[in-house]
Amino acid sequence: MAEFMELEAQDGVRMTWNVVPGTKEEAGNCVVPVSAIYTPIKPFPNMLVLPYAPLRCRNCSSVLNPFCVMDFAAKIWICPFCFHRSHFPAHYASVSEENLPAELFPQYTTIEYKSPREAACLQSVFMFVIDTSIIEEEMAFLKSALSQVIGLFPDNSLVGLITFGTLVHLHEIGFSTAPKTYVFKGSKDVSKGQLLEQMGFFLNKPKPLTGVRDGLSSESIARFLLPASECEFAINSVLEELQKDPWPIPADQRASRSTGTALSVAASLLGACFPGSGARIMAFLGGPSTEGPGAIVSKNLSEPIRSHKDLDKDSAPHYHKAIKFYETLAKQLVHQGHVLDLFACAVDQVGVAELKVVVERTGGFVVLAESFGHSVFKDTLRRVFQSGDKGLGLSSNGIFEVNCSKDLKVQGVLGPCASLEKRSPLCSDTIIGQGNTSAWKMCGLDQATSLCLVFDIVRKDIPDATVQSSSSQFYFQFLTFYQHSSGEMRLRVTTLSRRWVAGPGSIQDLISGFDQDAAAAAMARLVSFKMEIEAEFDPIRWLDKALIHICSRFGDYQKDTPSSFSLSPRFSIFPQFMFHLRRSQFVQVFNNSPDETAYFRMILNRENVANSVVMIQPSLVSYSFQSVPEPALLDVTAIAADRILLLDSYFTVVIFHGSTIAQWRKAGYHDQPEHQAFAQLLQAPRDDADAIIKERFPVPRLVICDQHGSQARFLLAKLNPSASCNSDGHRPGGDIIFTDDVSFEVFLDHLQRLAVQ
Repeated sequence: MAEFMELEAQDGVRMTWNVVPGTKEEAGNCVVPVSAIYTPIKPFPNMLVLPYAPLRCRNCSSVLNPFCVMDFAAKIWICPFCFHRSHFPAHYASVSEENLPAELFPQYTTIEYKSPREAACLQSVFMFVIDTSIIEEEMAFLKSALSQVIGLFPDNSLVGLITFGTLVHLHEIGFSTAPKTYVFKGSKDVSKGQLLEQMGFFLNKPKPLTGVRDGLSSESIARFLLPASECEFAINSVLEELQKDPWPIPADQRASRSTGTALSVAASLLGACFPGSGARIMAFLGGPSTEGPGAIVSKNLSEPIRSHKDLDKDSAPHYHKAIKFYETLAKQLVHQGHVLDLFACAVDQVGVAELKVVVERTGGFVVLAESFGHSVFKDTLRRVFQSGDKGLGLSSNGIFEVNCSKDLKVQGVLGPCASLEKRSPLCSDTIIGQGNTSAWKMCGLDQATSLCLVFDIVRKDIPDATVQSSSSQFYFQFLTFYQHSSGEMRLRVTTLSRRWVAGPGSIQDLISGFDQDAAAAAMARLVSFKMEIEAEFDPIRWLDKALIHICSRFGDYQKDTPSSFSLSPRFSIFPQFMFHLRRSQFVQVFNNSPDETAYFRMILNRENVANSVVMIQPSLVSYSFQSVPEPALLDVTAIAADRILLLDSYFTVVIFHGSTIAQWRKAGYHDQPEHQAFAQLLQAPRDDADAIIKERFPVPRLVICDQHGSQARFLLAKLNPSASCNSDGHRPGGDIIFTDDVSFEVFLDHLQRLAVQ
């Protein structure tokens, strides 16, 4: 486990199999696909940035790397991917065994290039799209949160503003004499041509035929997008004047909200003014879209918002139409290189399930909270604009490419990106996620954005022993060309090699290279993807079958003797991960709305292995007078009257007080000087929870609850029900869970019985 984390610290990559199955049949028997979870712009303390352009192979375009074979006498290098021989150019003339360029050093398997030619710094653009069909109280919370972040905009950025309710208002903030807005009808989609026509961009000169940007003067753009240094007064004035949507709402109807049109106007304006530069549309939504394209529900309150049941039965009347509209919008934004960020703050659903396609393909953020006054929203928004070491390292306009040995093919990528449809011999016939391409667009990415690449082994049979010993390595190269947060364009290159094995004696080698954390994260992404695209897919059955196959292939046992079954330490936690994944919010949609399910899956699809594992199997820490804080089993037996538990399930952080601790706290013992130790015991989990919340993005919800209280459900839902209403023996001071779910012990017992058959 530790060595896999070291590899991640060096290259930002975790692979499910670090010793790769060498043939197609072997890979099929391994069940968990050969995949890599890669964080393209993960920050490294000693990252080397080279001030020149990379040297590429003429045949396959891969970049010179430490795995290339050198012939220093003839000044030739051999590409490990296609075995093409290339001559070093003139500026590499002095290369020798003693005088190596940095990209050939064995420790620099990940390296960055910044070309002096492309040093022109590009501006970042923020377009705020604000929902005004919300109650006065929410409006006040939103205005206050926005006015706090106005001073945090990066210096070289531009800012624009759109507000919408029944109508869509585009604010001309560059017109300082009086407030001036352009109004669009919310029920009608606005094309880019109509938008430019209405705003009089081409009154004095003919409209250009090619890319619009060339035809727009900087004065035209400055009417709607102001530099951050100049916009503070203009935006604050608009925010102060901002009222809730004035159109009356009949008692039996929902508020009129034209989300789709507003986003379409924002996308068209940015496409006209700044195609191809890093721009973000930040949408603040306070309710469901009911008007125009992209509406998810009608205005009549008698029609409920779609649930999972409606989607399963295909009885959600607006769903497919909205998805189609947002797919077109996603295409437009990806083509322009722009991002959509979503801040959905409402007790009701707002349409995250429909908007998922745009947010995910453009690499935007999504934040789900109950109110604009909630700390989850306010703190997350502040984190977006935080700069320095604590910042997110927001980058944009990325293009991600992959290159690998000829016996491997790419099935696709699961994560926040969009296919560039670059067909190549590397593309597999099987498609998973964004597939059938070897290049992807990442309009928005940050230091934590992670992609899951799924590979296909195409070799049919085992090569003979001589070939096997000489070339038993598979090579992978990941290239990320992106606009750095400083504004300059960079190329990051990560090159890896992994040994492959095949044949009868290979099982021990495969076991030694299995990374169970990465495998759990990859399986979670895969099962979420299958649930979304395959009709009649049974996730529980699929996960169970996969787990049984793995255990019967890699376990030690005598046939038909369950008691003899054991797993190597490399596999020992994997059944536990699968048990918790079966019960997680990614697989169980009961009690979650389609919006919540979409939100959970979007976050899972962009996080690294460590964070994904916390989402699948939360961590639990116990605090008591008897011992220092220590990890506890994620089991109902961890609950005791004299203990405090801290649960981190990624989306929520729960501080749970046992019944005795809660009574002492209510009696105020922690305020008395003689009970200092008790005060410290109460404070310790608070400090640890604050540390978790500070590090995480989006900010998790903090729940503080007591045993037998109503909010204790946040903890109980995640625990293994080893003591439930169906089992005997109840510990005094402990707790039981009212559920028909089987406990982990029963699950493991069944697994062993089936694996040894």
